[in-house]
Amino acid sequence: MSIVKNKSFSFAVKIVHLYKFLVADKKEFVLSKQLLRSGTAIGALVREAQNAES
Repeated sequence: MSIVKNKSFSFAVKIVHLYKFLVADKKEFVLSKQLLRSGTAIGALVREAQNAES
């Protein structure tokens, strides 16, 4: 697995943990939902870029 894939996966895991904290403890729903979407999209974008053909 590449370094970029590993780092993006680790980042996504941290984002999910932060999302759970924000929802459970801080009762923040709107910003936490956007954070979850944008933070986990990085992995999909990396995968798409690696599988791209030119």
